[in-house]
Amino acid sequence: MSTTTPVAAPRTPLRRRWGRRRAIWLTILVVALVAIALLSVTFGARAVGWTDIWAGVTGSTDTTAAAAVNKRIPRTILAILVGAALAVAGTVLQGATRNPLADPQILGINGGASLVVVIGIAYLGLSAPADYIWFGMAGAALAAVFVYSVGSIGRGGATPLKLALAGAVTAVAFTSLVSAILLPRIDVMSQFRFWQVGGVGGATMPTIVQVLPFLAVGLVICLLCAPALNTLALGDELAAGLGERVRTARLVSTLGAIILCGAATAVAGPIGFVGLVVPHICRLLIGVDHRWLLPFSAIGGAILLTGADIVGRVIARPQEIEVGIITALIGAPFFIAIVRRQKVRAL
Repeated sequence: MSTTTPVAAPRTPLRRRWGRRRAIWLTILVVALVAIALLSVTFGARAVGWTDIWAGVTGSTDTTAAAAVNKRIPRTILAILVGAALAVAGTVLQGATRNPLADPQILGINGGASLVVVIGIAYLGLSAPADYIWFGMAGAALAAVFVYSVGSIGRGGATPLKLALAGAVTAVAFTSLVSAILLPRIDVMSQFRFWQVGGVGGATMPTIVQVLPFLAVGLVICLLCAPALNTLALGDELAAGLGERVRTARLVSTLGAIILCGAATAVAGPIGFVGLVVPHICRLLIGVDHRWLLPFSAIGGAILLTGADIVGRVIARPQEIEVGIITALIGAPFFIAIVRRQKVRAL
């Protein structure tokens, strides 16, 4: 009897289709990000031409238009970084908790970061952006632990809906506390009233340089946790059976999300719904594999926040609408649509 050597099965057409689809969407998103960045530098309260754009990019401030472009460059960079950070954080939180409603704003994490930063400003005299970042990460971590503890009370443990409700209530409470601290302090309130809404208008290159290492560390942690997030999506019991340390994977991935949320909130204020909207859209485009989903979400978040910043600058000329308001207008209907879905218990 002759024996035949098994031949490896060829790559399935389904995998090839997904590979082509991801490559196409990656190209589209990268081109869209470059285009939206150019638009962000171009559009604002003052119209500029190509000569002014080139002068501003090269650092010239000889004309008013060139100076305007020069100021928009760090604003655009910060919008890209913060949008990417919030989208990746939302993707990780949804994967770690298997909760389609997970979002740094909805779970109260941004609110906790804001509260601790404001406490530091009002009572400890914080003024350096680096101090904001450390306090923001501490507040984000405390808020995450508190919300998860409250959402775990009762039958069924931390279900998606219970976590969302606990986070929403906590976020409202934190917002009230922030207002209570700021209202009697006119000097602090006038300085940070736009930061409280959430915006990137005060971006400077020194601030970006200070926050960049924190965002890089958080992003690296989240990307390294991508295989573990794929395993967690199978359920805790099956993930443990496959050798995954469920609690460790959940803790480390959440830590990466907290670093991203805390750092982004410290420099831009509490911007909501980016981490909710972008991951769901990216799943529809390229699937649920976190090894692809996290980088796609980063690009999508950068596009969304930069685009929202452009809209806020253009529709209210010569004034501006802070980007946090624009993202809330986009995200609130999206959140309602997700809640109304029947299969909302888990991803």
